[in-house]
Amino acid sequence: MDLSKDELIARLQDIEWEDFEVKEAKTDVPKNVWETVSAFSNTVGGWIIFGVKKDGRDYAVSGVSGAEKITSDFLTALNVGTKFNRRIEAKPKKYEVGGKTVLAFYIPQELQHKKPVYFDSPKNTFVRTGSGDRRATAEEVDSFYRNASFGKKDGEKTSLAFDALDFETIRQYRNLFAQTNPGHRYLNLADKEFLEKLSVTSHGCVTYAGLLIFGTYDAIRSELPHYRIEYLEIGGTSYADAATRYNYRVSSESNLFQTFFQIYSRLSKTVEIPFSIRQGIRDDDPPHLQALREALVNLLIHSDYFSKATPRIRVFSDRIDFFNPGALPKRIEMILEEEFSMPRNPVITKTFRFVKLAENIGSGFAKMIGGWQVHYKNAPIIRGDLDYYVISFPLDLKKPVFAKDESKEPGTTQKLPSNYPEKAREILEAIRKNPFSTRLELAKTVGLSQDGVRYNLKRLKTDGAIKRVGPDKGGHWEVTEK
Repeated sequence: MDLSKDELIARLQDIEWEDFEVKEAKTDVPKNVWETVSAFSNTVGGWIIFGVKKDGRDYAVSGVSGAEKITSDFLTALNVGTKFNRRIEAKPKKYEVGGKTVLAFYIPQELQHKKPVYFDSPKNTFVRTGSGDRRATAEEVDSFYRNASFGKKDGEKTSLAFDALDFETIRQYRNLFAQTNPGHRYLNLADKEFLEKLSVTSHGCVTYAGLLIFGTYDAIRSELPHYRIEYLEIGGTSYADAATRYNYRVSSESNLFQTFFQIYSRLSKTVEIPFSIRQGIRDDDPPHLQALREALVNLLIHSDYFSKATPRIRVFSDRIDFFNPGALPKRIEMILEEEFSMPRNPVITKTFRFVKLAENIGSGFAKMIGGWQVHYKNAPIIRGDLDYYVISFPLDLKKPVFAKDESKEPGTTQKLPSNYPEKAREILEAIRKNPFSTRLELAKTVGLSQDGVRYNLKRLKTDGAIKRVGPDKGGHWEVTEK
């Protein structure tokens, strides 16, 4: 029985299809299923289907023989903790399709502190990209381990003492603290006691949070040699169509408290502040400016400062992008729905909250989205991967950045010559479905090597069918009319 993907899904109606992988599995658990279990556990979760064979775009229901044994063997391997480095709670289902038995197992995404999930040895750590599994890179595995210590790292002590801190920054912070917390019991403390209360020092040693917020340039570089916050203004929608690489740049190696004011003073000038009166006084802090301020603080308090990637803000002609190294603790939909708050750097977050510069993570995102929509009528786009996330604020009042172009009919293609290579057409269609596709994902989708994909992408760009918006990592493809 041959079925399309939609027809197969229709037969198994009670499954919510986030992602899935089919395996023939006639009489035994297939050996290559462990890669998919690891990949689903480490990324977004998904369904593994036994008894279905994929042939191109068609699905043939072949059925399994000995369903009970296969189910028992598979679940035992996941539950006893011998095959994998941790127990995996799979959710099994059984179906009869055309008189044949089909087994389905839901593999949940594991929490941050339980990743990476691998089988036999750490080198067998896999992730899901597009519709395929691939072995995680060494940097991705490292990011899993850093994410596993989510909420702990910034409170660890460095080898540095109190003199590693910048006393002018401490003075400025304490002045702001006094303004925002009049009468607070911390106001009468000496500096050393005050910083201990904030947990930016611990038993005379500076924590990583204290170093990042109040540290001197030399002290920060001694512990975190890759530390830097980038702010760039680019005169175009990408580097490619800008006359120069950037028109204005702040490459801050100052501590986070100083960096906030350096960048915010410039960032606040990138959006219009309409004249408005509130309670008889001009309102110079409208919701869309608050949204940008919250995004800047979000970047400073939630970035992974142990990653080699650099936190950066890029102001393009049609959008403002905030690139945060380090993954979100949950999918953004769950963070917004539950008002979930789990900061990557809780000490840094608490220190910014004390002076009223930060919100809880869930309410902070709500403030960004709601504040931006009030003025621009478009919501920020939040996306990410295993080791980063991006918040993109569209500036176009008429059309959201990265949104689907509703003027095109579904399934239409560019007006390419009739003899245009079929693989190039397949790549174009794959990009239309997922503008954030990587070369590796495109290679798996269309059945080419990465060099073959690179060749066809170059041809499509040359012929005006697509263009690249943003950098290789963190950017996206855009299908353009010829």
